[in-house]
Amino acid sequence: MSTGPGAASVPAPESDDDPHDGPSTAVTADTPRRRTSMFASLRVRNYRLFFMGQVVSNIGTWMQRIAQDWLVLSLTGSSAAVGITTALQFLPMLLFGLYGGVLVDRLRKRPTLLVTQSSMAVTALALAALTLTGHIQIWHVYVAAFAMGLATVVDNPARQSFVSELVGPGQLQNAVSLNSANFQSARLVGPAVAGLLITGVGTGWAFFLNGVSFVAPLTGLLLMRARELHVVERAPRGKGQLREGLRYVAGRPELIWTIVLIGFIGTFGFNFPVFLSAFADDIFDAGAGTYSLFNTLMAVGSLAGALLAARRGTARLRLLIVAALAFGLLETVAAVAPELWLFALLMVPIGVFSMTVNVTANTSIQMSTDPAMRGRVMALYMMVFLGGSPVGAPIVGWVTDAYGARVGFAAGGIIAATAAAVIGLVLARLGDLRLSVGWHRGHPQVRFVPRERREELAAAA
Repeated sequence: MSTGPGAASVPAPESDDDPHDGPSTAVTADTPRRRTSMFASLRVRNYRLFFMGQVVSNIGTWMQRIAQDWLVLSLTGSSAAVGITTALQFLPMLLFGLYGGVLVDRLRKRPTLLVTQSSMAVTALALAALTLTGHIQIWHVYVAAFAMGLATVVDNPARQSFVSELVGPGQLQNAVSLNSANFQSARLVGPAVAGLLITGVGTGWAFFLNGVSFVAPLTGLLLMRARELHVVERAPRGKGQLREGLRYVAGRPELIWTIVLIGFIGTFGFNFPVFLSAFADDIFDAGAGTYSLFNTLMAVGSLAGALLAARRGTARLRLLIVAALAFGLLETVAAVAPELWLFALLMVPIGVFSMTVNVTANTSIQMSTDPAMRGRVMALYMMVFLGGSPVGAPIVGWVTDAYGARVGFAAGGIIAATAAAVIGLVLARLGDLRLSVGWHRGHPQVRFVPRERREELAAAA
């Protein structure tokens, strides 16, 4: 099994050193921070085709999300039915996500994506036909949501791991960050377009345009030059590959603890539909417009966070821990904000740090993983990341209903911050690092350094 150069197998925020486990995401205490052009990976022709296809497709995806929820509500008048639809879309990832990762490691990514994207297009067009002809029933929507979820089981880890084949390890963080910025930009545009379509011509046309939008990524995939892809060895067919993937993650603390951290934050901190709707309605006695404002401001912050991440040349675990800690603390502060304007303003930095956590975790996991294992590892990561919110939503919803929106939001923030602090200490201890507090060029500096260097740094200060 081939591996990439310079792997980080020492599980610490700033360690490096085992050259046998894949590309490194960490750096030593002396490694200077590298910055790159914000749009550097767009110079790669294959990635540029991929990116432009995703611009169109992501807008269509957000349009379908809004139209699907509205259609279910108009068919049933039940918020519970909307929740069932969402659960059906996430259920396949929870049930079969790891098996999807095994398939992705065995298959070539580009042909796999051609199949998954085509199946999503067909599903959207079928839903559009049923809606536009007036034959739509609620079970049709349930089946379509589940079918989309099944395609996502393979499509998501394939897309995540395909990025490294498009740009190589040197541009991976930049490309992942631009993908996130792409998705957040669509989050600002897609719902607005969906609203115009729903009120103007009906939900069926939103489904139709989403189906048509898949032409863009499919065209991009077909136009790519295969010879310019970064070759990745595929895993051969064999028994026990799922267990092999789980053992691989369990044996690498820098992977398992990052996934655990994302699990805590995704389950308890990222349930914004529950928190923000409760604050808009119960705390500030405002309407749907205010709820939309909260989401828009968070999307603006997320977009800014993704673009800032695109400028960083490395994905360091220290940054992940700091961003997760800041995210949790900001949520806790927002929970006690006395005025609507202050709460709304806090949505922007919360969006920035939530996206920093997302991008840094995604990139560090990809670059710490052997390419032949990347599909399975990313499937586990996405299963935890995407599955956390549906699992945590009933829990935080119950806390919010029982004790109030402020308590629910604060609890999510405290859990996120505590998880970040504890996991940061665990990684530092496993990496044989100690906390160093001193001065550097007249400025206070707090960082983790190897234990044997602590006295040297103290003397130099």
